[in-house]
Amino acid sequence: MAAKTRPMLVVSRRDDVAPRTLSVCAPITTSTRDSQYEVSIGKPKFLHESSYVNVQGLQAIQHHELKRMIGRLPDADFQKVKGAIEWLFDLHAKK
Repeated sequence: MAAKTRPMLVVSRRDDVAPRTLSVCAPITTSTRDSQYEVSIGKPKFLHESSYVNVQGLQAIQHHELKRMIGRLPDADFQKVKGAIEWLFDLHAKK
């Protein structure tokens, strides 16, 4: 039986001169636990059903392990993911 391929969202910036060929990615899943770690992205054109980006599952992936680009999130959804990552690492500006 072939292993299931997990869709991932690349969240790191593009850097063509990085010392390592890694991208930071968050898994995309169809199941939710209704937590702040999961961002609803609805059903993008490139996925088969409503999905969530799980920012708690961030991981570095070597570029050769990334199989292919299947689509691009709308900017509004990507901004929600960025906000969740800021929350995850407590990066919001303190007042």
